Amino acid sequence: MTAAGLQNLAGAAPEAKASWPPPAWLHPAGLRLVRLHLASRRVPAALAALAVCGVVMWAALYWHWVLGSGTGAQSVPIVLEAGTASVVAVTTSSPFGELERAGVRWLPWLRLGTAVALAGAAVGALCAGAAITGDLSGGTLGVLRNVAGLTGIGLLAAAVTGGGLAWIAPMAYMVAAQYAIIAGWTTPWLWPARPPADHGAALCAALVLAAGVAVTAFRGARDPASGD
Repeated sequence: MTAAGLQNLAGAAPEAKASWPPPAWLHPAGLRLVRLHLASRRVPAALAALAVCGVVMWAALYWHWVLGSGTGAQSVPIVLEAGTASVVAVTTSSPFGELERAGVRWLPWLRLGTAVALAGAAVGALCAGAAITGDLSGGTLGVLRNVAGLTGIGLLAAAVTGGGLAWIAPMAYMVAAQYAIIAGWTTPWLWPARPPADHGAALCAALVLAAGVAVTAFRGARDPASGD
């Protein structure tokens, strides 16, 4: 090999090194891991359930199940928002328990991505259903805040009760929120009773979501079989 050939090879090495290897999640094994994780969390079924919630939101607005304006008009939407949060919370349950924790080092990132993606899908489904009629009181901001906070409650509950029972917490909070709407309570910790632009309510919902996502990512749902 000539000196010129060696120089050309040396000059090409940095470029080749920069493009290889590809990110770990782009490897076939990484893509398969993501697919299996989503399947084990029943994500396809969860997406179908969220789509149904979006259709019900549209039906509620189209046939005027939501009456009036202001906080009173949130009574029906908060039920659907709690339903979508319950769907996200249930998906934290793992069929593999401790074996999964010991064998998958990417598990925190998979949990984080799944929870955030499903929460975003929940907001998208409800907003899409409402956008067809455009009659939702509170608009997108209200849906985003309520779903975010309720999802955080469900994720926190999953760490205590397990994913299979995590739906109870968002539904229980929904009952308290319904009462707060009727009674006119103003505490920001019952954010569905507050106007969509209320900064204190938005902050409380965001804090609960952040706590729920963090717990889900680093700890996951409680495994009742192992007592964890």
